[in-house]
Amino acid sequence: MKRLDLQLFANEAVQGKKLVYLYRILSEAAKEDGTTLAFTTENGRTKSKDADSTATKDGSIRTPGAAEVEITATSILKKGDKLIDKLEKALDEDSLIEIWEANLMEPAADGNNKFKGKYFQGFLTEIEYTANADEFVEVSLTFGINGTGED
Repeated sequence: MKRLDLQLFANEAVQGKKLVYLYRILSEAAKEDGTTLAFTTENGRTKSKDADSTATKDGSIRTPGAAEVEITATSILKKGDKLIDKLEKALDEDSLIEIWEANLMEPAADGNNKFKGKYFQGFLTEIEYTANADEFVEVSLTFGINGTGED
């Protein structure tokens, strides 16, 4: 039986803390940089596509729809967190938000503190505050993305 060196794979796996997301309200682009959420515990990006099926005499034909992207974030609420306040206001006012996904394990070819990543624009579609009696307040965010993002 062949033995595998599992440590070899550990050097190639991307840890969750190395895939970070930065956020900015698009209207503030001239005066603000993108920033991360404080105390982020989890992020996610989902890309999905519905497909319609048409019955024919030769069998079904599937027609794919447009791809939809959703980004989620969960963090522990920081006292006086201005970014969460801005994002909630953006939800209320239907303001466009910029989101960057950066993989800190893969530096860009030109270096200069740049990394492989994707850029998105979309809207905050849901914000939820969860306050359990003996835990920190948790904030969950869901963003509906326009298009599929750019490398």
